[in-house]
Amino acid sequence: MRNVSSSQGMRGVREQQAYRKLQILFVDSDVNACDKVQSALGGGFSVVCVGSVDEARNSLNTSIPDVLISEISLGLQQESGLDLCSYIRGIPSLRHIPVMLLTSLTTLQDKVAGFHAGADDYVVKPFDALHLQARVRLLARIKRLERHTSI
Repeated sequence: MRNVSSSQGMRGVREQQAYRKLQILFVDSDVNACDKVQSALGGGFSVVCVGSVDEARNSLNTSIPDVLISEISLGLQQESGLDLCSYIRGIPSLRHIPVMLLTSLTTLQDKVAGFHAGADDYVVKPFDALHLQARVRLLARIKRLERHTSI
């Protein structure tokens, strides 16, 4: 009996998670990129846009997103999306956040640098909306499974 109610309880949790909008923190100094990501992710996601690493840090102090998406090149700022990624991986309370780099940098060296900094995924601009949605959902699912599985 106990297993049955446990199973039903887990199903209810999964159903609640399935209907909850994923919280996305998007970091890019280009305001148009924010509009494109919000449009691409549509109604199934709640997207908060910030334009700098400092703003991202402030946002992370207030609310932990389900997924963080960042451009590598953030305009004329000294810090980049790679710096933000390294920062997140260095903070125990944040390191579980899946990080996607969504960038116009396309070389193999750029991709390796992104993964070396701690990115979980690397998507090149211009992007397809359905592809972006699928990648974000995949990152959230993988991280959710990692939290519930002891390795």
